[in-house]
Amino acid sequence: MNPYVSYCGCVRNAPSLVNRPGFRSIAEIWCYHASPAFDLLPEKISLGMNRFGSTYLALPVGALFLFLSLVTTLAAAQAITRDPFATDAKVAPAPHTRWEPSLVLPIVGAPTATGELARNLPLSLPELSEYALRNNPRTRQSWLAARAAAAGVGIEKADELPQISASYAVTRSQQVSNAGTIVPWQTRYGPAVSLSYVLFDFGVRGFQIETSEYRLLAANLVHNRVLQDVIFLVEQAYYRLIGNEALVRTNILSLKNAETALEAAQKRRESGLATVADVYRAETLVAQAQLNLTRSNGELEKSRGQLASVVGLPVNVSIGVRPLEAPPRIGEVASTIGDLLTRSKASRPDLVAAEAQVRAAQANAKAVERAGLPSIEIAGGGAHTIFTDNRPTASAYNIGLAVRIPIFTGFRDTYSTRQAQVLAEAAEASRDVLVRQAEVEVWQGYYDLNTAASSIASTEAQVRSAEQTAQATLARYQSGFGSILDLITAQQDESNARVQRIQSYLDWFTTLARLQVAVGASDLLKAAGGAK
Repeated sequence: MNPYVSYCGCVRNAPSLVNRPGFRSIAEIWCYHASPAFDLLPEKISLGMNRFGSTYLALPVGALFLFLSLVTTLAAAQAITRDPFATDAKVAPAPHTRWEPSLVLPIVGAPTATGELARNLPLSLPELSEYALRNNPRTRQSWLAARAAAAGVGIEKADELPQISASYAVTRSQQVSNAGTIVPWQTRYGPAVSLSYVLFDFGVRGFQIETSEYRLLAANLVHNRVLQDVIFLVEQAYYRLIGNEALVRTNILSLKNAETALEAAQKRRESGLATVADVYRAETLVAQAQLNLTRSNGELEKSRGQLASVVGLPVNVSIGVRPLEAPPRIGEVASTIGDLLTRSKASRPDLVAAEAQVRAAQANAKAVERAGLPSIEIAGGGAHTIFTDNRPTASAYNIGLAVRIPIFTGFRDTYSTRQAQVLAEAAEASRDVLVRQAEVEVWQGYYDLNTAASSIASTEAQVRSAEQTAQATLARYQSGFGSILDLITAQQDESNARVQRIQSYLDWFTTLARLQVAVGASDLLKAAGGAK
């Protein structure tokens, strides 16, 4: 027999199932299976125990097939329910194996630039800053976040207006009367409209609107801060590029001086006034100068790529910058450190944005606290029903006033209020952290700027002294006096002095930009002349 459906009936005790010597029965299980003709035939499964304590199971052929079918079905069901959608096949089979995609991967889109940049002409810092504000993705990201926050205000204000919805339904039904008779099929259709409006909710909607408005204020201020950050990044990359160009020129000059020293050493050796060791030392100096030039060229290309990325262009786009037409004049900060600290709290957009986030969290806490209070609502509606048979159409209208009183919500309101209050306190802590961080940034930037300004005067004097020493030492060596070691030392001192001067100017420019972004203002100097 090959049953389609099998199931077990009952289990009952039996005094004896098998009349064998040495065996005693334990239980008797009656099973039924449905044959292809859907007739139910009983088959008995005998469970026994011999004299040694070993059990045996006597199964008829149909019951054995039933048992195996049940085990197979349960195993298949367990495998299907463990991962019915085959999600394990969508990841790598093991931690050490690489995931191979089964579909074509999407192509990463290229950022679109707004406006054209004159790449063949040297660009000034204001031109680069204007282009960066238009094309840097960070400005677009913060602007879109502010627009999303503005839409949030509209979402909250929508609760001040009534909610109206309409529907159109078609229904076909067959019912049974109380007497048991079947009513013929009925088809009805027609439009319906409903209206609901909250009349009073103890100011919950007002606080929700206030929360969204403060969040919008914070988003707008964050956008302003992002604009300042982008300008700072442009200034930093611009000054670094200017400094690396000056460093390349300095290393080229150092290489020429080293080659001049090598020529002088070779001439002195040819005339018998120097040894081959002097030539080797001069060649070492040339090799070191070439290495420094190679490194400075690499840093120059890196700074070009950084500037291109900051302004919103691919890193492989070469940008030329306008060099300084005259030595920069260093100005002095117009305010004291105390004035700068006070000014930063009012002029830094991110600090004001942090305060707005605190106000938003406080308003949200008030709204959550009052959400558990009663509210008064009005609701109404109307419907017009049309029948397909000869029955006349019908219209229905309703209007009502309801007072919604939350009695017990499983302490949800209690913990929601507590969470909102804690989040408001956390927003205050985040604001205080940012205020302290801003004070440290202003403090360090102010004294770093003073240090950089003082180092510029020192490096200028050092460069003048090193240049004169190198020229005098070279003249003495070419005249047959002095040693190659003195010449190499003088040229290295000259090169180091020029590098330190470039670094001191670069430090002053970058420190000034960092101080301005720390204060949130760009008019900190009394007179910067051609500083930028």
